[in-house]
Amino acid sequence: MENLDSDLLRTFLAVADTGSITEGGQRIGRSQSAISLQVGRLEHIVGQSVFRRTGRGVSLTDAGKQLLPVARDVTARLDATLRDLTSTSLRGTLRLGIPDDHGRAKLTQIIGRFVQAHPEVRLEVTCSLSPDFPEMLARDKLDLAVYEVENPTATEEVIFEDATHWVVSKHRNIETLDPLPVALFDRACWWRDAAIASLTASKKPFRVIYSSQSVSGVKAAVEAGVAIGLLGRTSIDAQMTVLGEDRGFKRTPVSNLVLGANNAHDQDLLNSMKSAIRDAFRYA
Repeated sequence: MENLDSDLLRTFLAVADTGSITEGGQRIGRSQSAISLQVGRLEHIVGQSVFRRTGRGVSLTDAGKQLLPVARDVTARLDATLRDLTSTSLRGTLRLGIPDDHGRAKLTQIIGRFVQAHPEVRLEVTCSLSPDFPEMLARDKLDLAVYEVENPTATEEVIFEDATHWVVSKHRNIETLDPLPVALFDRACWWRDAAIASLTASKKPFRVIYSSQSVSGVKAAVEAGVAIGLLGRTSIDAQMTVLGEDRGFKRTPVSNLVLGANNAHDQDLLNSMKSAIRDAFRYA
């Protein structure tokens, strides 16, 4: 009698979580054909289909829904056991900076994984505006930080790239107004500088009618239809329209989310937290 192994269960979870054979393969670093073969083997072992193929991807069959919680439990137990067996028993304090807009979505995942592996490490987390983080690292106020830059330095590790675009509410055609009503960040940072440089290069008169310290604030102004705004691709939703070169807007730079470190700190602690952060942002 054939047995279910953890490798098949991890493949099953990757496809179930993404709803796609292709995206499931990307999540675990395998080709579409390799994933299809593993799904076929899994379905052969259980004697029935676990996925229902649709025009938009895959969905779980009744058998797949029954298998899902078991697969999660088994892989979680195996991961926890491996962490316990390989734990380096790290100790000390780690001061971490996470940007407010990214932190809310990722902080739980990062802390959960790290604390499970290193329960004796004390974490001090700053979740705020990221333009302050490089200076805080330089002044020894933080040990490790995630923040956004336009041009990464040799000491900053890029963990995610997000193209930026001008956007407007789908329900308001305010991009034709003269001057353009614009929502910007309310402090000096490269996002604000890039936005102003883009509008100047496009020769579009504008006036700043709304300022915010956060991405969510700029999004609110755009969705309300009172201003256009510069946002990263991952922040753009179905209620917005991208304003591209066909509408007279110049291209804007890519936002690079980077890891910066105070290398005077314990390297084992830094490397372990870096690993947890990379995993959290890998499929952003």
